[in-house]
Amino acid sequence: MAERNISRKKTNAFRYAFGMFGTSIPINMFKTFATVFYVDQLSAVTFSQFAAITFAYTFLDAIDNPIYGFLSDRTRTKYGRRRPWLVIATPLLVVCYILFFNPPGPLAVGTPFAYVMLMYMLTGTLDSMISTNYGALFPELFRDDRERAKTNAIRQIFQLIAMVVSIALTPVVAEKIGFGNTAIVYGILAIAVIWFMAFGAREDLSLMDQPKPGLLSSIKAVVTNPKFWKYGMTNACFAAALALIQAGIPFYVKYYLGREDGMSSTLLLGVAILSAIVFIPVWIKIIHRLSVMRAWRLAFGVITVFLLPLYVTTVLGAALPVVVLLGFGMAGVQATMDLVSARILDEDTRKFGLRREGIYSSLLGVLNKANGLFVSAGYLIVDKLYGFESGDVPGDNPGDASRFLTVLFPALLLLVGFLFSFWLKFKEDEKTEKEEVQKK
Repeated sequence: MAERNISRKKTNAFRYAFGMFGTSIPINMFKTFATVFYVDQLSAVTFSQFAAITFAYTFLDAIDNPIYGFLSDRTRTKYGRRRPWLVIATPLLVVCYILFFNPPGPLAVGTPFAYVMLMYMLTGTLDSMISTNYGALFPELFRDDRERAKTNAIRQIFQLIAMVVSIALTPVVAEKIGFGNTAIVYGILAIAVIWFMAFGAREDLSLMDQPKPGLLSSIKAVVTNPKFWKYGMTNACFAAALALIQAGIPFYVKYYLGREDGMSSTLLLGVAILSAIVFIPVWIKIIHRLSVMRAWRLAFGVITVFLLPLYVTTVLGAALPVVVLLGFGMAGVQATMDLVSARILDEDTRKFGLRREGIYSSLLGVLNKANGLFVSAGYLIVDKLYGFESGDVPGDNPGDASRFLTVLFPALLLLVGFLFSFWLKFKEDEKTEKEEVQKK
């Protein structure tokens, strides 16, 4: 086939990054408040049952992500490879997400385990479809480190703004209008933003003239790449820790700090996220000064150390400065992690001459969402070790249970991620380090 001669318009970095706001709004509320909604508020399922749901979803995710990535890489339409998937999947995700937070009336009592699992699976798998295609656009639309750093910084700021809305403000909003109506509002917002981003993404249509990657050969190339595993496990540890911190804060505030108002949870989560937004530009300067990899490792060390003081704070006022520092570390990891994965994708393209951002993004997503195994373990330990089953049966020491869920277990995961980060190296970084040693 003759290669197309197509003049590709440059995608506006702001418009692409804005898409992160839309992809983050529903899934952040979903992952953060699903447990509180069904375990504590409705007492419809127990921690053990919710652990089983997240555990089962981890295996579904391991199957659906590669399929979505493979199909995306092989898609050939006049609208591009990724955009059709984004346009179609978004309303489907929103419908399932709204149904998750609006269960039929009879499910408010008893144990609606099957319904919760079904809607959790559907919402999660459609989010995977969207995140795979959105993530695959990044290394294609933006080609060099400086351009990527700038775009990713804007993208992470939008993600953090989405976290302010969908995590920090949700307890207050849900107190006023309920979780069900909150999901409807966020869902409509998500459709508008993701479609705005998708219709403005200028894919390189000439790439569709390149050979279509095979499924088995692509999976083999990815899973035999040691860097894939090193990065994936590091990122999974961070994602699991962040998910547990976000989900644990409402329990921590209620059962350890002794404050049952939604505003206290909103304040802690909001300060952490707003701090991260403020510190993103600081980390961009750190990246330029230290290099991507050094900044990435530093960020992991910072967030691990700054999380631990939350374990001994006993009042809301003492917890607030701690979460400011926590936000600083969170900003660093988020500002660097996508730059690291883009390097892995670039190496694969140079080595094999194939464009398979979709399969790589999806399989990295599998490892990232393998955090579900860690999250499940955290929920299960809280149930079995502390006897915290639900809001009706919180056990003898729910304060210690909430601190374990919010601080101790996430800190352990972050420490593991920090250690993994030192095993991932690129030739250009090793060369730079050698040159620096020689100068000294």
